[in-house]
Amino acid sequence: MSIAKNITKEELDEETSSISFFSEDIAFEPQNTDKIIPWIEHTIEKYTCNLSFINFIFCSDDYLHQLNVNYLDHDTLTDIITFPYTTPPQIEGDIFISIERVRDNASTFKVSFEEELLRVIIHGVLHLCGFKDKTPAEKEEMNQKENEALGHFEGFKYKESSN
Repeated sequence: MSIAKNITKEELDEETSSISFFSEDIAFEPQNTDKIIPWIEHTIEKYTCNLSFINFIFCSDDYLHQLNVNYLDHDTLTDIITFPYTTPPQIEGDIFISIERVRDNASTFKVSFEEELLRVIIHGVLHLCGFKDKTPAEKEEMNQKENEALGHFEGFKYKESSN
């Protein structure tokens, strides 16, 4: 006996996508993954990189802080930590995002939660594509690339911010 499930195209695409979304120690699911996934894929292709997989893990400040201390020896809060497993042009990695930091930063920068979340998501993707943000020049380039990517997000209008 066979039990077959009727699977929609969207469910099949999500199940076979190289981009996955998880949460650790909080309940959070991103909205509009049907738009976020192709947007990320487009950004990766733009920089002539090849996507194997990206796992986005949404978590709390405490969870991300502990990762920062344990793996990077940084005793600070942060909104994102990107763990690349290969070097560009191959893209494989885990991106941890603190939803609490994203909410606080959205308020600080006077932007919507959605805009700040998209900015942080694409920030991690850009790191996997080989872009850095340690020096002022690198930070400026990263911010410009984030703004450009946000401008390509389907149906999303953003105001330029200075984060």
